[in-house]
Amino acid sequence: MRVSVPATSANMGPGFDTLGIALKMKNQVVIKPSKFHSVSLKGEGSNNPALKDNNMFISIFNDFYHNLSTKRRNFRFEFFNEVPMSRGLGSSSAVIVSAIASAYAIEGIDLPKKKLLNLALAYENHPDNITPAVMGGFNVATVQDNEVKFIKKDMPKYLKAIVVIPNRPISTHMSRKTLPYKYSKDDAVYNLSHSSLLTAAFMTENWEMLRVASLDKFHQKYRMKQMPELFEVQKASLKAGSLMSTLSGSGSTFFSIAHADDAKRIEKELRVKFPHFRVFITDFDNYGARVDK
Repeated sequence: MRVSVPATSANMGPGFDTLGIALKMKNQVVIKPSKFHSVSLKGEGSNNPALKDNNMFISIFNDFYHNLSTKRRNFRFEFFNEVPMSRGLGSSSAVIVSAIASAYAIEGIDLPKKKLLNLALAYENHPDNITPAVMGGFNVATVQDNEVKFIKKDMPKYLKAIVVIPNRPISTHMSRKTLPYKYSKDDAVYNLSHSSLLTAAFMTENWEMLRVASLDKFHQKYRMKQMPELFEVQKASLKAGSLMSTLSGSGSTFFSIAHADDAKRIEKELRVKFPHFRVFITDFDNYGARVDK
């Protein structure tokens, strides 16, 4: 069988730990019966041999498989990764979600997506990442009583994502340490109002409102100071005509949305301006986690 989970862009400007969206870049794993346990890895992370030996997917898969099954079978796991690691595109969430989904699918047990989402919450307590990974689309999410509450909006095909991946990562752990311990009431109201406006803009498809609505005072400027070039990426993307441009997750990737007719030109301008960064266009993913037997 094949299990695939999309990349995600979380935090989304003022939507700190709340807003997330799924991109059509996938991590996939093909699982086959085998006489002995084996792992192969292609794509992102394939040049890191330690990932085969210290594999988070295998650990989480075994946690669930050993609880769900009385059998002790061996499998061959073939990973095909498109999601860059430690770049703010939800690679950890993709691993967590695919591991849980795989364990249930191996045993032929139906796993509704809402249950999958809440099982993943035990490993990733930020719902802005795991919700779009499971559900696809744009999501507003929060956690209440150890359960993810969310509303999803499918993304139209006439919009594209433009992704700029710098040539070095920003540590999520260190990135969190750069954030203020306290925020002023003015900054809190600023972010609350802009996050609400951004959500409304997505839900009503008022795309021209995204540029103003995506402004933030909670996290982006603090994290971007670790890599000052990111201020130029954001400025250049908006100047070229992007509808919005925000730090993806905790960085270092930058995520922009544009009309399909503008996306190629914006991509070209960003490639010329930032030749050492990886720049590309991708669609949005409205399906989320998928199991194909």
